[in-house]
Amino acid sequence: MEIKNRIEKLRARMKETGLDAYIIPSSDSHMSEYVAARWKGREWISGFTGSAGTVVITHSENGLWTDGRYHIQAEKQLQGSGITLFKQGLPNVPYFPEWLADTLPENSVVGLYGEVFSRSQLKNLKEKLEVKNISINTEHDLLNDIWEDRPAIPQDPLILHDVKFAGKSASEKLAIVREEMQKKRVNYHLISSLDDIAWLYNIRGNDVAFTPVAYAYTLISSDKAWLFIHRNKLTPEVRENLESQNVIINDYEAVFDVLSQLNENDSILIDPNIISVRLDSAIPEGCKRVEDRNLTTPLKAVKNETEISHVVESHIQDGVAMVNFFYWLEQNLGKERISEITVSEKLEYFRRQRPNNAGPSFATICGYKEHAAMMHYFATAESDYELEKAEMLLIDSGGQYYGGTTDITRTIVLGPITEEQRLHFTLVVKAHIGLARAKFLHGATGSNLDVLARQPIWEHGLDYKCGTGHGIGYFLSVHEGPQNFSQSPSNVKLEKGMIITNEPGIYLEGRYGIRIENEMLVVEDSETEFGKFMRFEPVTFCPIDLNGIDPNLLTLEEKAWLNDYHKLVFEKLSPHLEEAQREWLKHATREI
Repeated sequence: MEIKNRIEKLRARMKETGLDAYIIPSSDSHMSEYVAARWKGREWISGFTGSAGTVVITHSENGLWTDGRYHIQAEKQLQGSGITLFKQGLPNVPYFPEWLADTLPENSVVGLYGEVFSRSQLKNLKEKLEVKNISINTEHDLLNDIWEDRPAIPQDPLILHDVKFAGKSASEKLAIVREEMQKKRVNYHLISSLDDIAWLYNIRGNDVAFTPVAYAYTLISSDKAWLFIHRNKLTPEVRENLESQNVIINDYEAVFDVLSQLNENDSILIDPNIISVRLDSAIPEGCKRVEDRNLTTPLKAVKNETEISHVVESHIQDGVAMVNFFYWLEQNLGKERISEITVSEKLEYFRRQRPNNAGPSFATICGYKEHAAMMHYFATAESDYELEKAEMLLIDSGGQYYGGTTDITRTIVLGPITEEQRLHFTLVVKAHIGLARAKFLHGATGSNLDVLARQPIWEHGLDYKCGTGHGIGYFLSVHEGPQNFSQSPSNVKLEKGMIITNEPGIYLEGRYGIRIENEMLVVEDSETEFGKFMRFEPVTFCPIDLNGIDPNLLTLEEKAWLNDYHKLVFEKLSPHLEEAQREWLKHATREI
């Protein structure tokens, strides 16, 4: 009822402002995947809590579009809201621009707030709507008009990310960015993505849950760098560090005034997928815009040697936390009440005991039985299942460490499972190994290799409606581009030093879900007359549950990979474990 009331209030404001439809995306003013509470407008208006999705409200219809990770979750959360779910990515399901063009009459007006819509999104929307002469109004933040207790922009203080972890100072990184600017023949570069700014200046914040970033903009010229941020976020230490590296600190909203002073002789590089419509509008029309990916994005995607060494150490610590947790679970399951929420809390407890841990890297996904079929399930007091010595438990979790960000999924067998479940578990392991063993020519992209994971699953007429993997930040966002594994075409080459996840799965709605995820480092393998060949090295160290595997379905090569991986896990983790946990790990990593 509350959702319906909010929609009616929005419709009233739409009528007052002459809008026939209003679009509410999931992003903030920086096009972030994960946002502060202030920008969770799509969640507030719909009740759907997933990280991705778009709501469209007209005077007679409501729709929500989200991808395959959230189809099951959205279907449940939208019940009774009056909002229709459009399962994005499925055949014959129109995306919201096409739906608007089909639904609205000619000469209608579509509203959206330009602060939370990117330049490229607006361009694509205009192209879809111009066939019916539908105009777009980007001026009105209608949610702000009706959201009475809307949270404020966070004001938590920044911390410095020590160079001993970062490997390069902010001034060194700025010098590299300026070299790239010269190659692009631009004299300004505007960056609004929060993880890029945090990486560039070696600062971290607390504005977004689980992601240590702060709301800011930056403008870089050939000899100056401006950081636009709420000044009360700056501790004396952070201010002194930035100013000593010739960073000009200005108020958060001052970016619009500074941009307006550019002239027609200037050229500015912007990422059209990230720069908001409002920010773009502040740049004078005569200033030349060069549209490209942020120059910092590929730079931070390739980890330097210092970062890689800390990533390995952070994953060793994370693996120790995982083993301590699994040992605790095995010892206590059936003796005390353990639920999905208990698991999440206990896992965070074990992680926080490890050196340089700064908390979780995302809200733990802990799904027991059919809950695991929802790829991004989050247990609540109402949905919380108590664990039994039966079936399977999927745990997707991660930690933030000063030396890296971890993301790991393990599906574990708690008791008797069916032959079908064992088959599907084994297929997921085969899929994981198929990609992990890949040797590929330099120049390959994640979309070139994605099929290696899907093939064992496809052979049984199954699929998973999401990508196979994503890039990982460094004490930053758990999802970091530009590299990924996906069926969608990509032109991003997999380069030495990139870190990427490998996480195929099988999800059967109402029954169970299985996923196995490791992070992998891209390394050079060999060079021949045909070119340079690359491969992956695992940087996640944690046993894969052998109790779910049918060894008869694995090839000799797959068994060898699994045995070698488990040997590596034992070598990395055993020196850091107590005797009882070491013995548990020895059994968990036994040869098959």
